[in-house]
Amino acid sequence: MTKHPVLAAVVVVLMAPGAAPADDVLQHHAHSSRDGQYVDPNLTQAAVANMRRDTSFNAPLVGPIYAQPLYVSNGPGGRAAFIVATELNNVVALDAATGAPLWSRNLGTPVPLSQLPCGDIDPLGITGTPVIDLTARAVYLDAMTTPDDGTTKRHRVFALSLDDGSTLNGWPFDVSGLMASGATFDSSVQNQRGALILNQGTLYVPYGGHYGDCGDYHGWIVAVPVGNPGAATAFATQASGGGSWAPGGLASDGRWIFAATGNTSFTDTWGGGEAILRLGPGGAFSGNPADFFTPSNWRDLDAQDADLGGSGPVLIDVPGATPSQLVIALGKNGVAYLLDRNNLGGVGTGDGTVGEGIQSLRVSGGLIINASAAYTVGSGTYVVFFAYYGGVGCPDGTGGDLVALKIGISSPPTLSVAWCTDNPGSGSPIVTTTDGSSQPVIWSVGSEGDNLLHAFNGETGETLFAGGGPDEQMTFVRRFQTPIVVNGRVFVAGDDALYAFTVRPADSGISLGRT
Repeated sequence: MTKHPVLAAVVVVLMAPGAAPADDVLQHHAHSSRDGQYVDPNLTQAAVANMRRDTSFNAPLVGPIYAQPLYVSNGPGGRAAFIVATELNNVVALDAATGAPLWSRNLGTPVPLSQLPCGDIDPLGITGTPVIDLTARAVYLDAMTTPDDGTTKRHRVFALSLDDGSTLNGWPFDVSGLMASGATFDSSVQNQRGALILNQGTLYVPYGGHYGDCGDYHGWIVAVPVGNPGAATAFATQASGGGSWAPGGLASDGRWIFAATGNTSFTDTWGGGEAILRLGPGGAFSGNPADFFTPSNWRDLDAQDADLGGSGPVLIDVPGATPSQLVIALGKNGVAYLLDRNNLGGVGTGDGTVGEGIQSLRVSGGLIINASAAYTVGSGTYVVFFAYYGGVGCPDGTGGDLVALKIGISSPPTLSVAWCTDNPGSGSPIVTTTDGSSQPVIWSVGSEGDNLLHAFNGETGETLFAGGGPDEQMTFVRRFQTPIVVNGRVFVAGDDALYAFTVRPADSGISLGRT
């Protein structure tokens, strides 16, 4: 597996009960469903045409940033704050109003690329998006560290105080040497790119390999009890490879953990790769067909490096459909798979493109490697994602690499391509609605492209904001980076700064970038 670095009506069901104020962003794509939906009444489709960079927010940063920033309204000293982690193993808390640092912590020397067997991130430090536990006042994350310039390599899972950045008692947990399914965790060949998730007192951390697929890595889901990190357990693919590496990481409905795995090597027997997995407490995997899905052509996907693991699972509820509790999975082969999350179905029975799961459909000309977003509005339920080689089956002669699927309300539910448009870069999209079901706006960054923020109508794909002018130009935003939304502002992490965008006052008479 070569790795290039839902819905407002049901979010209450899919989120862990209780703890977070509505505006807090405590994990990747805002919710454990990984739907990437934010509700903000200020971001109407008309208003977003007048986005501008908020220059009153000044938050310089140092080092490559792959992890999504997080936000807490009750942060250090009761102040609203952003938490940002970098590949230099720096974790910083920034004042949400001004961008000024509240605390900063370095977790050890990252590993230089020259000391890794393969890879594409230099240096390798914190890559996967952390998760925040407000009850424990803790920030959980994985850092790749070395005390001796790369000779020794350690994946260490930290719990940091949200209030001052100090390491909490009993942490960090060193993953090296953990055993599962006959495999032993070797930090030198494992990378931690997927977002972490917290469920019922256990922290789940996904691992895959490095870019280039070197060494005897496996797909790991490490389960760390936050009250007793030394009692960690894990799932690992039986076959070599099968990394869980998608930037969206793991998803949960509050009971099960859902993971995507990629291609395995040197096996004719399915061993956990090329799959959507449903894991129980502690990463337990039953092996029953209800708890996994793998396409019928999984061996071909292995051979073609076209694995299912490029985009993490997203959980979606579609009332009126049968079944209605669904999983959407997007493969590097350009195929979308719609699954019943109460019975994933085991080995598929189609031809590899159609007939897999509830329904499968080729929707991209090639790679899908990013985190998708999902939303339900009056016209239906949609899933939007970035397709490296453009959408397939785009309606009305249109085309483009930002693709929206529509899930039909039927028995069984159906998939179709709703619209396609161009996004000049490879960022992962999110969506805002004004009330949970109205005026959907897709936000995406032209990461490693034009490095501008873009907005699109979530029902039609029409461009609402085309990036603005010179003042809105960001310097360099890493692929997979995804925006977050807080109190009428959109925030994007670049290598040199956390950028803030807001709606220009209506009386300014200036409109930026509407087409």
